[in-house]
Amino acid sequence: MNKIKHYLAIGPVFAYFLRVFRKDKEGKYPHSFNLKMMHGINKISIIIFLFCLVVMVTRCATR
Repeated sequence: MNKIKHYLAIGPVFAYFLRVFRKDKEGKYPHSFNLKMMHGINKISIIIFLFCLVVMVTRCATR
């Protein structure tokens, strides 16, 4: 049962979202150009996903 809980834990997902949108002031994570670009693309995709989710919910609510 603990193994299943470990695989279904969503805490690390939210921690990643918070880490992507926050600057690394402590120097804890590597700073390569490729990693910065990956996080930038992830930011854009997260924002577009949330925007589309809002549009879909409003369309569903107004019909």
